[in-house]
Amino acid sequence: MRNIRTYQEVSHETESGLLEQVIEQQQRLSERLSRVRAVVAVASGKGGVGKSAVTANLAAALSKRGLAIGVADADLNGPSLARMLGVSGAHLADRPDGVKPARSPTGVQVISMELLQKEEDAPLRWREPSMGGFIWQSTLETGVLREFLGDVDWGDLDVLLIDVPPGTDKIVRLLELIPTLDQMLLVTTPSETSRFVVSKSVRLAKEADVATVALVANMTGHTCPSCGHVSHLFTGEGARRLQDEADVPLWAEIPFDPQLGADTDAGTPFVITEPMAQASQALFSLADRVAAQVEDRDL
Repeated sequence: MRNIRTYQEVSHETESGLLEQVIEQQQRLSERLSRVRAVVAVASGKGGVGKSAVTANLAAALSKRGLAIGVADADLNGPSLARMLGVSGAHLADRPDGVKPARSPTGVQVISMELLQKEEDAPLRWREPSMGGFIWQSTLETGVLREFLGDVDWGDLDVLLIDVPPGTDKIVRLLELIPTLDQMLLVTTPSETSRFVVSKSVRLAKEADVATVALVANMTGHTCPSCGHVSHLFTGEGARRLQDEADVPLWAEIPFDPQLGADTDAGTPFVITEPMAQASQALFSLADRVAAQVEDRDL
């Protein structure tokens, strides 16, 4: 059987220069992140839990608290953060120090694949050999994420949020790029299916020794604005059960509010349009937890 060596096993210069390029990119990534006080991944493992909406509103809430915030949209095939943060169509300037990210009306710096595509409905297509494209896709996607983190001129940030796409494999990929991740917020819902999937992400994060792992329960219930009755969208207590079983803290319970989705989809985070709403208050509390953890880490 042919032995395929990894990059780490190659100790000499390569004719193609690929190894040297990877090492150089990793060094640039480390240098960029050295100017970031905390790198926070917002992940789940499961789709449909409202992770990107949580990321957008958390970013706006942190910025509202006076912190310098950046957001990297790691969902390359279904990017949404540029739209949610109101920077769709923004021009990215390529400068000697790197690509300058777009700046949202709330002051959040944003990089997203959407900002690199000319047409709104254009699907992402990779340039790969005509056969076995699926073999190359993971490598190409990892390369783009590395460039988002290492070739973008983020400057000095308090927090860099990374919106991780669904799938535990995407979490593994991020952990390989950033072995010293400061926080991982795992978004779930009260459903048992969500608990089942997110529990795998909790285990991944713990086995990778992520400094802080916390749960964010989204869409926990809906309060009728007329009568005050709380309706539960999901049966079960998946988030609280996961908290107990996995011994991981539950940092926020965000109630369902249809206006949160509508405003965020329109490019204006809900925490800005309706700061006193219950969902916004939960998101501001989450922002305070994230910020406090950053301050504690620096002490």
